[in-house]
Amino acid sequence: MSLLIARLTTEPAPLAWLERQPWHPWLVVGLVSMGAFIGQVDATIVQLALPTLGHHFEASLQHVSWIALSYLAAFVAFLPIFGRLCEMFGRKTLYILGYLVFIAASALCGFASSFEQLVVFRFLQGIGGSLLGANSISILVKTVSPAQRGRALGWFAAAQAVGMSAGPVLGGLLLVTLGWRWIFWLTVPFGALAVVLGWLALPRTSGVQPGRAFDWGGALLIGPALILIVALFNYLSTWGLGSPATLGSLALAALLLLLLLRRERMFVAPLIDPVLFRSPAFCSAAAGVTLGYALLFGMFFLMSFAQGHGFGEPPGTAGLHLAIIPVAIGLTAPFSNTVKERLGGHWVGLAGMALSFLAIALLLATLGRVDDHRLFDAVAYALFGAGIGLFIAPNNQVAIAAVPPALSGPASSLLNLMRALGTSLGVAGGATMLALNLESPDGASRAWLSSSGADMLIAVRHTLPLLGGIIVLAGLAAWYAARKLDGPDKPQKTLSGKAM
Repeated sequence: MSLLIARLTTEPAPLAWLERQPWHPWLVVGLVSMGAFIGQVDATIVQLALPTLGHHFEASLQHVSWIALSYLAAFVAFLPIFGRLCEMFGRKTLYILGYLVFIAASALCGFASSFEQLVVFRFLQGIGGSLLGANSISILVKTVSPAQRGRALGWFAAAQAVGMSAGPVLGGLLLVTLGWRWIFWLTVPFGALAVVLGWLALPRTSGVQPGRAFDWGGALLIGPALILIVALFNYLSTWGLGSPATLGSLALAALLLLLLLRRERMFVAPLIDPVLFRSPAFCSAAAGVTLGYALLFGMFFLMSFAQGHGFGEPPGTAGLHLAIIPVAIGLTAPFSNTVKERLGGHWVGLAGMALSFLAIALLLATLGRVDDHRLFDAVAYALFGAGIGLFIAPNNQVAIAAVPPALSGPASSLLNLMRALGTSLGVAGGATMLALNLESPDGASRAWLSSSGADMLIAVRHTLPLLGGIIVLAGLAAWYAARKLDGPDKPQKTLSGKAM
């Protein structure tokens, strides 16, 4: 056993010549930023392609949404598990393994001959993405000096923004010119390059803890609980609110979460540290993270069907329109801290959500109701993206500031989990509400494939209030978190039991 552990924790050394170069840390930053770029390209490119894939496989809304959700479900379920395994056995080997799994699954997705195969391969792709997500920030932080850390994180965030912006544009061009299979094959050469660079350049992991206890009970509970919650939201329109399937799934998910909470409180090295939940500011900010990403990807889901099926736009044109949202996020996010200083931490989240609310109001007033919709759509997308850009970074800062420095690592891991969970719930909730709003006047279910463009636009418009409700909740969560952080009962005291 000791020999096996030694082999698992012995990582390949980086190329000596590379490690001696002064720019070696920035090569590592570029490598993990490439992973961030690939992940965001994949997330947004698949959202744009859902209508095309739905037509190709003749899948219902609840089924076609699983092309996105299977990836997200795997990412969410395995993220805390891989995060702990990386601490025990090292990050370099598992990071490279993540790339290998991701590109192999991406290639298989492109070769899928059935809907079921595509969903399975997307789940496998999500496992690879989870390995990357559990490692990237930690590798970056350990590689660069504290003085350069802010700059490095800025490049990482920029890569995410560029990937999110490029995804719809690249996806639209690929769907028009080469077909849907190439939206999955696109990331393969980038991933292959990252594997080679990772092997040559990534430093060995320091401070591994192979003897640390692993929370097998938590690992067996957290994945099924989260996947069950996502499935429940996705199939709510099909099952019905009071059906045995809905109530049974809800009861089982609640039971699994209660068992998980009890397990994490008792175990010496829990996957999710329950101490984090003693801070009201952190809990509220984490809820804001979930709601913010549910809002963003719920919008992507709905507008992909509005542009592609509702307006009948070619994928290339639809991709250019949807790219306005991430571009606006990327342009606004760098200035969010300046806005926070001027408005105050209490109000920047509300201000961001107010802009997004204006965007939803504009779409409610114009979607399917005006002849020349493109200008109104563009303005709405820009307002929405600017609001998200003002919201995300300040809310994340509040979440991290709400816990003691010793818990910043577990807090960051949990926030990553909440982002992925929010993305999943946004897609699932959007699919459920859109399916409900496509019902015929007599209450009979109507397939979106046979619906007219006008019917789809009406259904999307009737689903937009869901996003409006999420906006209100997200704004209140961010406001409450900032208020609790700045108030007299600061979370640091609650968590540590004494003044920090």
